[in-house]
Amino acid sequence: MSEHESPQDRPSVAQADASARSPFRPQHVDPVPLTSVAALLGLPAEAVGAVHVTGVSLDSRSVEPGDLYVAVPGTGRHGASFAAQAVEKGAAAILTDEAGARILALDGALSDAAVLVVDDVRAAVGPVSAFVYRSQSAPSEEDARAPMMLLGVTGTNGKTTTTYFANALLAALGHRTGLIGTIEIVAGREAIPSRLTTPESTDVHALLALMRERGLTAASMEVSSHAIEYRRVDGVRYDTVGFTNLTQDHLDLHLTMDDYFAAKARLFAPDRAARGVVVVDDEWGRRLAREAAIPVLTLSLAANPAEGADWTLASTERSGLGTAFELRGPDGQALRLHTGLPGAFNVANAALAALMVHSAGVPLDEIQRAGEVADPFSVEVPGRMQLVGTQPAAVVDFAHNPDALDRALEAVRPPGEGRLVIVFGATGQRDQGKRPIMGAVAVRGADVVVITDDDPHDEDAAAIRADVLAGARAENDALGLGRVIEEVAPRAAAIRRAVELATAQDVILVAGRGHEVFQEVKGIDLELDDRVELRAALEARGFRTVGAEQIESTTDD
Repeated sequence: MSEHESPQDRPSVAQADASARSPFRPQHVDPVPLTSVAALLGLPAEAVGAVHVTGVSLDSRSVEPGDLYVAVPGTGRHGASFAAQAVEKGAAAILTDEAGARILALDGALSDAAVLVVDDVRAAVGPVSAFVYRSQSAPSEEDARAPMMLLGVTGTNGKTTTTYFANALLAALGHRTGLIGTIEIVAGREAIPSRLTTPESTDVHALLALMRERGLTAASMEVSSHAIEYRRVDGVRYDTVGFTNLTQDHLDLHLTMDDYFAAKARLFAPDRAARGVVVVDDEWGRRLAREAAIPVLTLSLAANPAEGADWTLASTERSGLGTAFELRGPDGQALRLHTGLPGAFNVANAALAALMVHSAGVPLDEIQRAGEVADPFSVEVPGRMQLVGTQPAAVVDFAHNPDALDRALEAVRPPGEGRLVIVFGATGQRDQGKRPIMGAVAVRGADVVVITDDDPHDEDAAAIRADVLAGARAENDALGLGRVIEEVAPRAAAIRRAVELATAQDVILVAGRGHEVFQEVKGIDLELDDRVELRAALEARGFRTVGAEQIESTTDD
């Protein structure tokens, strides 16, 4: 999953998939006395006995011997209902709330289990996981390694690309790097497909400990508003956090834009980060820069830069599909960089990544040299402006909200006589208000609009399409645009139809799902990769394609 997540995706032990057992754990964890965990939580230690724990788990089925099993309230049943299974698998102790303790008291088989009871068990998970795994503890006298640099990126759009850019830059600077995000989790050389933008806090801390154990020196992490709201990053402290932008999305969870902003802003607090970098080209960024409780650098990429911004965009020049650009900072400082990915938003993503690395302590001259030698901001990001064909140019992108769709259309608009053909839909059981807006954005930016399904989830797919179509047709009529608008389902057929409608001079944009390889319909995951479908449709018409080996290599993401 990704920031397509919803409140229903909040995991409970009862709903957790059996395959959810964490692959992130370090090989070795020094046993931690349960008395020390109790002291951390402000609880009396006398009742827990001589128990030690070596891990933390929220899922009874992924418990390993020595774990502290955390029994949280779920959307269906309380995790305490599964405590017996956890103990049978080797859990050394249980952490729960008052409701969970009452459930445990009814099970006589658990009468000898060591139990810690707190008022808010979810609030305890992150700090306890950090404590048990020592995920960000200062090195011991025996461990001469420096602490691992950790960067976190939040915002509506651009998180994935910015973390990939930061990761590539850090690698070019000589770091051994890790990555935690929507597409994959990378711990050194090992890549692990990701289902959530930010994993559960137990996995986050175990993963950070694993990265340290493997000798990684820097890592970049996407931090979604869901992760902050659901406490997945509690107990994590970043060297630098970055903010991309805030546009309408996820109002099914946050209800209002002010609530959505407040969730993001909580990342910019002293207990979560030392410093920040904020793009101030929207009012939300400017507000965050004013209200952040940590020191922040501000960045403006607008033609008329935000007043008082620390860093601004001095110049841009097209370079192939990408852009060469120069940033100007305080006291005449400058960075001259390049991104091979199209679109002004990728200039913003690259600039933010560079300044986050600088904010974390890397001198500008080192960033400049790495940018010149390694071109780190041209790294391919699966499903983000990913080129699949050249004649017509055919691109797959993750844009799944109005602002991202608008930016993607602007980035791929063909010069001259070529037309822009778009295929997209809207996700079910999500913010319904954005559906007609996305339809309107599509007809303003594209010449041919093919509306289809995204992930309907449990909602009626035709009803979702109708909402998008209503916005598209209303805008088309109001502005007299004369766009071609078609409704085609299923999605693979819509992609084929877009290719049928295109000529070699056109551009095809397939938007909304990016790197995703399954489409969820009524609880069933159907295999569907937009990149594979688009490539097949292009080849069937004899059009030129690129990157087949890259597309095929990412179909297991």
